[in-house]
Amino acid sequence: MAKTMLLTRMEEQYNQFTSAEKKVADYVLEQPEFISTMTTKDLAARANASQASIVRFCKRLGIESFPKLKLTLAQELTQKDTYINSASLLEWDDSSYMLFQKVSSLNEMTLNMGTKTLNSKVFEAAAASLAAAEKVVFFGVGGSYTSCIDGQYKFMRLGYNSLASADFHQVIPFLTMMRPGDAVVCVSNSGKTKEVVELAEYAKKQGVQIIALTAGGTSKLQKLADYTLLLPNVEVEQRIGSIASRTSQLNMIDALYVSIFHQIGDNLLTSFNQARGIARGERNPE
Repeated sequence: MAKTMLLTRMEEQYNQFTSAEKKVADYVLEQPEFISTMTTKDLAARANASQASIVRFCKRLGIESFPKLKLTLAQELTQKDTYINSASLLEWDDSSYMLFQKVSSLNEMTLNMGTKTLNSKVFEAAAASLAAAEKVVFFGVGGSYTSCIDGQYKFMRLGYNSLASADFHQVIPFLTMMRPGDAVVCVSNSGKTKEVVELAEYAKKQGVQIIALTAGGTSKLQKLADYTLLLPNVEVEQRIGSIASRTSQLNMIDALYVSIFHQIGDNLLTSFNQARGIARGERNPE
């Protein structure tokens, strides 16, 4: 059987698992097609592990619960060709249009997985926290920085004093001027990026709300965050770029933007219309 994205991640993270978690991983890797029919109790008995170990195993993979792991694995097993964001996505005889289809399928699968990793109550609380803020920082490095730029632009349109940066030293003066109730959105797929973790530590000392966009469910960033918006872990080590993870990040930022606009949007429609008119070259008569 071809390896799915989830099974590939299990293999890559295998040495990071505890001995009990390795028992669970061994069984899942050997019998993936049977997992969807099992309960937590069933898997615990067959893998000779505790039910608590199965819960920890799921969270280490960035999946909230065993039922969600079962659903994710079952869906991936039905996806024959576009299950992994890596060089294996490419076949020597692929046409450009075929690769377009593969990338589209991969992004679609990522968005579907996102509805299973996100905790709805945490999302509601994070959106409420952002709605009450005056200043918002979006911080990420590498591929995550592009998502931060989009977040800064969208929240600027909502009237926030917002900043996007990949430069730790640029953000520190801005953070120093922030007050409790303001927010920093830390974007890191792994949750282990040194600069992002250090910024979250500083924000914590300042009393600023920390919202983490990460697939690292057991990472240092997740432990520091007030709200963790858990993204599906769709990246593998030998990847060709931050494709699916960026799609997931942008989708989460869009959802936060729409949620907050829904709360305060009536007060913004006039300024939105004015901005749209100026962009079209319209001017008020003098």
